[in-house]
Amino acid sequence: MKIHTTNYQDAFIAVADDCPAERGEIPPVKGDKKSVAGLAFELISKNPYRFTSDDVLFRVYAERQELTADELETARQLFFSKGQACFRASPLTKRYGWGVHSDAAGKIALYGRETQEYEAFLRDGRIKVVKAMKSSR
Repeated sequence: MKIHTTNYQDAFIAVADDCPAERGEIPPVKGDKKSVAGLAFELISKNPYRFTSDDVLFRVYAERQELTADELETARQLFFSKGQACFRASPLTKRYGWGVHSDAAGKIALYGRETQEYEAFLRDGRIKVVKAMKSSR
């Protein structure tokens, strides 16, 4: 079974051109279940450069599906047997104003578009800079 990945190395995903947030915003909680964006934000912001994009996406999926520890390994293989949307399509980069930096090991951290670090990543010629996908055409 072919395994796909969403991981980037030495890259920065800048916010989408049509992102309405002028600064990084914490995704709001709606109802009793956290949103995908909220879960991903919490995991990455509390653990910068600890997880890869694949780790975060699968952990969010596993939590929302309420998978047991015994189900995780098989579920992860099945999850990545199909192509998954990367953080270029995430609400964090499209709606909430967060850039995502991937280090040389593929571990990720968030930077609000209002920060000096965000601006520095945009100008850093040693890393690949890609834009998040626009919400509108």
